Amino acid sequence: MKQAVILLIDDEDELRRSTAQSLDLAGFTVRDFSGAEDALDFITQGFNGVVITDIRMPGMDGMTLMGRVRDIDADIPVILATGHGDVQLAVKAMREGAYDFVEKPFNGQTLADIAARAIDRRRLVLENRQLRAVAGKRDDIEARLPGRTQAMIDLRYQLRAVAPTDADVLIIGDTGTGKEVAARALHDISGRATKSFVAINCAALPADLIESELFGHEAGAFPGAMRARYGKFEHARGGTVLLDEIGSMPLDLQAKFLRVIQERVITRLGSNEAVPLDVRFIATSKADLEAEVAAGRFRADLLYRLNVVTLRLPALAARREDVPLLFLQLVNEAAARYRRDDVAVPPQVVAGIAHRDWPGNVRELRNAADRFVLGLGLSPAEASEDAVPARLADRVAEFERGVIAGALAASGGSLKPVYESLGISRKTLYEKMQKYGLDRRDLGDSEPAAAEG
Repeated sequence: MKQAVILLIDDEDELRRSTAQSLDLAGFTVRDFSGAEDALDFITQGFNGVVITDIRMPGMDGMTLMGRVRDIDADIPVILATGHGDVQLAVKAMREGAYDFVEKPFNGQTLADIAARAIDRRRLVLENRQLRAVAGKRDDIEARLPGRTQAMIDLRYQLRAVAPTDADVLIIGDTGTGKEVAARALHDISGRATKSFVAINCAALPADLIESELFGHEAGAFPGAMRARYGKFEHARGGTVLLDEIGSMPLDLQAKFLRVIQERVITRLGSNEAVPLDVRFIATSKADLEAEVAAGRFRADLLYRLNVVTLRLPALAARREDVPLLFLQLVNEAAARYRRDDVAVPPQVVAGIAHRDWPGNVRELRNAADRFVLGLGLSPAEASEDAVPARLADRVAEFERGVIAGALAASGGSLKPVYESLGISRKTLYEKMQKYGLDRRDLGDSEPAAAEG
């Protein structure tokens, strides 16, 4: 969880600056404002911090500000600073939900103690929300990122644990492993699901328009800028920004992006006004960013900011047991997409699929499933048996294992259709499954033994 922030609002410049300095010396992160309207831009439902505001101010006063804050999130602590004649008003505010109040002139340590207690309370509220979200969230992550290997089970657990938080996430994985799928899943089961998901391909941004595309610009900022325009970061406010292949981001832009992550503000081209930014950043990379840092192509400080949470997507070669079931699922999806009747996949095809390494990972496997559904068969490389061991006994054993594994996957893990279709006894099937280390729970939905007759 990011460090808590105190929003300090007071129209008296000297008092505001001295109070901010006192809180800063006490170890707090402080943003100070002379007006309530500017502070409201930083208040979101997931805001990690507290508000300290004067009651009497021109424009929006402290009582009105407290009401607006409570409309956004009633659990954000609001501390009121009052003059001698406003004590009764402050007591009334306490009844209406204010966390506490201090009477001017106040002792800096007294205010710091109240702020510390308020921050602890806010932290507990946010942690409880995250725990409830993880425990009670229904989602479709199994369908999006299928697999019964431990690597995929761990990945789905990590996604569910991280999604309800506002932590920025770095997703590492080879081409085709599903990095964007994981990023979209994070967004869709988070509290930002109703807001925008903006995907930015860092490798495809035009060099002369990168800053304008990301940060936006004011009218006249450069030749051709006829009117002001939101950038992609600003367009995603309240939602999620996916920075695909962030290792391709130019070094000079990395420095500016680092400030965006640290400060959560942007400045449009042609403007000096900072715009608050409430977004979650998810970055993906197929390259080893630590190696990129060592080579001088990626900033170390940006990597440290991004990798608070790092998720690693395994290649198919590292989870071969998932390939048969995954291929069958992709075939079903392709059949629905191309409006084809259910397409049967022969066990020998599934066995051949399981032999391959699939360097293009899920993307390559999906293409193979599409071709199969369209009646184009498999490519020579996909149908080759180069991966089958050279010795005859090993070839036979590997083929037999593949046939049984494919039949189990095609039957959803039910044993009866397998031993009947293969013309063997149930006992023989069990013995061969033990011999080849096959578990029907890894290859389909297990059924009670009594139901298989």
